Amino acid sequence: MAAVRICALDELNENEALRVEIDGVAIALVKDSSGACYAIGDTCTHGDISLAEGFVEDDTLECWAHGSKFSLLTGKPLTLPAYEPVPVYELSIVDGDIYIDPTLTKEIA
Repeated sequence: MAAVRICALDELNENEALRVEIDGVAIALVKDSSGACYAIGDTCTHGDISLAEGFVEDDTLECWAHGSKFSLLTGKPLTLPAYEPVPVYELSIVDGDIYIDPTLTKEIA
């Protein structure tokens, strides 16, 4: 699958997450306070909750329901109760637009 245009970079607010769905894949798109963008799986691995409804702090996204924080860089949970990571998707910015290919995940060691 080719990368899909999601939105213009300037349409995404800092320290907020936006839930997008591409071919049935739910993704949380995040811009942090430094302007860096990330795309991670939108479903908390602990409680089946949308992470995009949570809180962005630095390079983490916290689930609003039970407080698990996930790294935006690796998808790994940094706090309990979640212990399984969420996928991290390749994201590109072309001519001020954000593109995601939901079939391309980053390999995290």
